[in-house]
Amino acid sequence: MIHDKMRSELESKQIFEFAKKHAYEYVDTVDEQRVFPSQESLNNLRHFDEPLPVDTGDPIKILDQLQKFGAPAATAQTGGRYFGFVDGGAVPISLAAKWMTDVWDQCGGLYVISPINGKLEAVCESWLKDVLALPQETVAGFVSGTSMANLSALCAARYHVLKNLGWDFLEKGLMQAPKLRILAHQQVHASVKATFALLGFGSQNIEWLPADKQGRLDIQQLPELDNSCIVLLQAGNANTGAFDDIDAVCDLANAVGAWVHIDGAFGLWARACPQLQYLTKGMEKASSWAVDGHKTLNTPYDCGIVLCRHPESLVTALRASGEYIIYSEQRDPMLYGPEMSKRCRAIELWATMKYLGRNGIEQMVGRFYHLAKRTEAGLKASGFRMLNEVVFNQVLVACESEAQTKMVVQAVQDSGAAWLGGTTWQGQAAIRISICSWKTTEEDIDLLVSLMSAANS
Repeated sequence: MIHDKMRSELESKQIFEFAKKHAYEYVDTVDEQRVFPSQESLNNLRHFDEPLPVDTGDPIKILDQLQKFGAPAATAQTGGRYFGFVDGGAVPISLAAKWMTDVWDQCGGLYVISPINGKLEAVCESWLKDVLALPQETVAGFVSGTSMANLSALCAARYHVLKNLGWDFLEKGLMQAPKLRILAHQQVHASVKATFALLGFGSQNIEWLPADKQGRLDIQQLPELDNSCIVLLQAGNANTGAFDDIDAVCDLANAVGAWVHIDGAFGLWARACPQLQYLTKGMEKASSWAVDGHKTLNTPYDCGIVLCRHPESLVTALRASGEYIIYSEQRDPMLYGPEMSKRCRAIELWATMKYLGRNGIEQMVGRFYHLAKRTEAGLKASGFRMLNEVVFNQVLVACESEAQTKMVVQAVQDSGAAWLGGTTWQGQAAIRISICSWKTTEEDIDLLVSLMSAANS
């Protein structure tokens, strides 16, 4: 019987030893493998195309298939030469904690289901407030990523602002509700635009504001605010890494009772580095924030965090009800996010923050900036046109022509030695370099510069 077979496999541990062996093989070779899979590896994915088997499979053969055809088709973003999306790496302790606690297979929605997750969410919340210097009343919700964190924060903002306008959103909904003013500049992240749609705010109803040449809100074009406003700011533009003038906007918003939300997926961590804190000046004055652990902090995927200084609004906007739900006197994680069944993300976040400590976080964040400046210097010397002021971990460059720019991107991607992405900036093709893995070295940066220079010659 299948149950007896699985019980025997659990007791023998053989399949876990095989999984460990394959995982170690990947860890040991990731720095030597192609950063993006070869065409042969991509073609070999056809080996997964098959009808659902009728009979029970051999677990060793299943793991071998994953190793033989799956591992070569994985992008080596845990290596040091992936400069594409801001994906981060994974610090060793975070992987170890994830491996170990995956065996626990906890559902993290309620304290009564997983006391350890409830406890570590509370600890991480305290540590995040400390390292990011946020108000003590701030609460944190642990979600899949900044996309979901933005959604959660804007749900709270919608509820809070409408309540202040005398409208109970949970009872009356949006129909005939007082009009909210949503203000965002043209360089908001794509996920924020999706969030607007999910929340019922059509793009034509957004007050789109101009951005400057670095992708920052042009504060001179900010209209007069009032208490019906929800203002979105960025801590780290996805192309340039630029930060909005958070301090000035928050002062204007707080004077009239408007809500300010900061999308800081990777940039909010600049707050943890004294050298870079000026970028986030005044962020503690905002109403809510969104940030990822799996980007700058290098936790495993997925680990997003919503932070809100109005606990009642966040909890009320997201709270689920049901006769069978057992709330406790301890922290019930599902109160602070939209998921009832959720992964226990706080466990590896806790392990990562405990391991790094304040000094380690500061060093890692500061090192990304150091490596970005090294990239900037190398590419300038090689004749590339700089399109951004390098203030954090993003480097944006172009060649003399659009065709040459696109050719350099393709050449680096085809090399297999590194990977970066193309983008469009102010109507022209550009090369976007994101530095966000703890494994990236100065030698990796020099190799990237060499590859780009050779392709541009």
